[in-house]
Amino acid sequence: MNRLFTRLAPIAVALAALLAPTAASATATAEEIAASIGKGHTYLKGLQKESGEISGFGGDWALTAFAATNVAAADVNKAGKEGTDARSWYEGLVGPVTWPGEGAAATDFERAALISYAAGIDPARISKRQNLIAKVASYYQTASPGYYGSTFNATVFGLLALASAKTTGGVQRVPQVVLDEAVAAVRANQHTDGGWTWEKAAGSEEALKKASEADMTGAAMAALCKAGVANTDEAIVNAKKYLASIFEGSTGAFKSAFGNNTDSNGWAVSGLKACGLDPQGAEFTGPSPGKKTPLNFLISQQVTGGGFRYSTSGSTANLYSSQNAVRALGSGGFTATPPTPKSGPQWKGATQFATGEAETASLALIVDDGVSPLEVCSVSLAPKATTTTLAAVLNAAVAGTTPAGCVTGFLPASGEGAITQVNGYPAVPAEKWNAIIDGGSKNQAKRSTQINVGDTIYLKYE
Repeated sequence: MNRLFTRLAPIAVALAALLAPTAASATATAEEIAASIGKGHTYLKGLQKESGEISGFGGDWALTAFAATNVAAADVNKAGKEGTDARSWYEGLVGPVTWPGEGAAATDFERAALISYAAGIDPARISKRQNLIAKVASYYQTASPGYYGSTFNATVFGLLALASAKTTGGVQRVPQVVLDEAVAAVRANQHTDGGWTWEKAAGSEEALKKASEADMTGAAMAALCKAGVANTDEAIVNAKKYLASIFEGSTGAFKSAFGNNTDSNGWAVSGLKACGLDPQGAEFTGPSPGKKTPLNFLISQQVTGGGFRYSTSGSTANLYSSQNAVRALGSGGFTATPPTPKSGPQWKGATQFATGEAETASLALIVDDGVSPLEVCSVSLAPKATTTTLAAVLNAAVAGTTPAGCVTGFLPASGEGAITQVNGYPAVPAEKWNAIIDGGSKNQAKRSTQINVGDTIYLKYE
């Protein structure tokens, strides 16, 4: 049971190579996988409304399943009219700054960043006023560096979102030092059996000795590997051993406290694939008669109509389980680079700020003086112009950030020249602050440095 959020179409040639299994008598073949994905597409597309919405719990996640199986969300269009495709629907859903409404949690924005990216919408530029990367940054826990939100799964998916949702040019927009902090937090929560659960365990011997869960282990593995951790790293090796220890060869399922189910298997497979590990490898298959792999299990969960059931009994398709299965049978992970649609651009996103007096926008800001703890935050300002300057951003940050205290002051106080001091550092002002925007080139940070809508700003003292 996943607790994070409550709880035959042609397949492109590129996908065929991805799906090719390890040679073994028990593995699901590329043809079987492709056929299952095709039927899964039919089911998911059949749930789309004339407005473009994929209706039902987990419908938004279906956009990641499409991308993971080489289908552009912009091409999923039941009505066949302009503006009624799945990408346009999602863009309209999360674009307003009032989304998702009262009681929003970090995971709402993390999920949306992963889905938007897969749909071909720049997560930092959903609209002129909606920046999901900045929203994730706003949940940074200053007192617990590397953690996001109020639950451990928010940290896992925060790392996933920040590491996976790259710029439209494929560049990691968030500095590695920010990802490394979250990597350390995820490592600290790895249980002694090698896996993870949705609860924070770091610092508690009792909690670390509790049995792990397949689904959160898959999510944590994906987060670590997307952030640059190698699959030969001890944390990933031990996680793989944990999954092997709960693998049931007779069914191909990873055992769960809630019974064998599609969701837990889908998340575990997605984690393995995100780390470049074969879910039909030696640990999860073999020549023994009757032995099955995790992919065999997922395929066996497909019911009439192409959807996938949650548990191992019954014939009713479950939308949330279906998108989990389709994504896992594809490239895995929890998002994927969007394919280019049959017509139109690969990416959508705002290109300039709103210019109204009260039309605020948010930007992600990281301050790194190399001595003090990192400052990670979201800054809100009303540029009143299509672009703004670094000085305007820093003035807004001094007035207030989320979390608070990201920028307490900076020098010089006027002009267009180089930034010489941020948060009192260095004590003797020096022109050694650099600005790296959206993971691009390093340039001297100046008051006049141009800042555009959706930019992630990294200030680093050299």
